[in-house]
Amino acid sequence: MPFSNVLFEPNQKKCSDGFSSEAEVVFAHGHSFDILQKCPDGFAKLIVTSPPYNIGKEYETQTNLEKYLNELEPLLSQLVRVLAADGSLCWQVGNYVENKEVFPLDVYFYPIFKKLGLKLRNRIVWTFEHGLHCSVRFSGRYETLLWFTKGEQYTFNLDAVRVPSKYPGKTHFKPGPKYGQPSGNPLGKNPGDVWKLLLQEWETGLWNIPNVKANHPEKTLHPCQFPIELAERCILALTNPGDWVLDPFSGVGSAMLAAVKHDRRTMGCEREIKYIEEAKQRMNLLFSGHLPYRPLGKPVHQPTGREKVSQIPKTWLKESVQ
Repeated sequence: MPFSNVLFEPNQKKCSDGFSSEAEVVFAHGHSFDILQKCPDGFAKLIVTSPPYNIGKEYETQTNLEKYLNELEPLLSQLVRVLAADGSLCWQVGNYVENKEVFPLDVYFYPIFKKLGLKLRNRIVWTFEHGLHCSVRFSGRYETLLWFTKGEQYTFNLDAVRVPSKYPGKTHFKPGPKYGQPSGNPLGKNPGDVWKLLLQEWETGLWNIPNVKANHPEKTLHPCQFPIELAERCILALTNPGDWVLDPFSGVGSAMLAAVKHDRRTMGCEREIKYIEEAKQRMNLLFSGHLPYRPLGKPVHQPTGREKVSQIPKTWLKESVQ
């Protein structure tokens, strides 16, 4: 099968279908383990990905949890090998469910990465409002992102990902040399390790990162697509322009798009050719300025006044006051 019949816009990026130190965008078709075996040690400054969850999606064969983890271990060893000494790995996972019992995948992956020598810097909880509605337990509305580093020295650009302070004008009120001066960082505050969905970033100081469902502008044919925003925060904080960003389960290229958007080099591994084709089409749309994209920090939803929005009846409010 030919790699692709999709051409990139001219004079945009040096593209390749296999790793090359001269390339800027690499779409590699095949199994990640086989592809990475041909890659040099320590080339990737950041690995950011969401692996299959073993829940029976079209791109995976569901198996028991122990076998699923054992089959991934050789790949994880390759990921650690190609990760730079000052690099980071962001491993975003949800839950595996069997016979109505929930198995949190991050709990199972942590000891594997720890055994491989990585150091956990944050266990980030990403919450969202949409998903399957459960009838035998509370509906799942979160996933986790494990941020590991390979060593003690690593890139962390906090200023690039600060969010607005809740009280940006707050000043020191106690008498002393700092009295009357701003008490917070003028660039904003640290976003913390809970990435939550509320209505206004400025009011809450939290980034809005909704999961990609039917009405999301980035929605494609992929059944489990993560938003570009999620990868953007990791890329801005943990890499510098020109660094390599690797996604070993690249799907329709969301992490790759985030990398290119911020002047990083990127490589994605994907065994489904239809997802590669979709990813390359999206890359062309990015180059041409027409990529459907949800900007960082955009409110999840703001009523326009034309649609019906549930409200507490005014008559009920009057009666409750009396």
